[in-house]
Amino acid sequence: MQEPFASWSEFNVAVAGAGAALGGLLIVALSVNIATIARSRGLAARAGASIAALILGVALSCAALIPGQSPVGFGVQVLIGTALCAAIDVRSGLTVARDAASAGFGRYTVERVSLFAVPTLVYAVAGILLVALPGSVIGLVLVAAATILAIIGTVAFSWVALVEVLR
Repeated sequence: MQEPFASWSEFNVAVAGAGAALGGLLIVALSVNIATIARSRGLAARAGASIAALILGVALSCAALIPGQSPVGFGVQVLIGTALCAAIDVRSGLTVARDAASAGFGRYTVERVSLFAVPTLVYAVAGILLVALPGSVIGLVLVAAATILAIIGTVAFSWVALVEVLR
């Protein structure tokens, strides 16, 4: 494994394992209150977007471990994954907004959408920087930051799926 990826290998191994485990726990959390979540299109959309951001982080951590990976090639992978995740985010955001407006909770839409949209925006910036500035590590730092944000967002949504939906 070549630099700059060699110095990130332990981080990527840890994120790949922890993220995959967290993804599984989120699925279990969703299944506990599936009837309540299924009744709300907004909650189901938020779950999908949360899972998408988390799995993008796991997939990118795995991709960064591929021997011979180049920063530009990785940047392209980040951008492709981000585009797929962004499509899910847009659809989810629209669903959350419609659901919140119909339930009378429209004033909370920005908070609900930002929880899953911010990591995707950071991934996009990271991908662009990896392609445009392949000698700089800032793109890798931003991929790591986006992945950490996705993990935080997934944990927060897991709490919503387990506890807050019952209030």
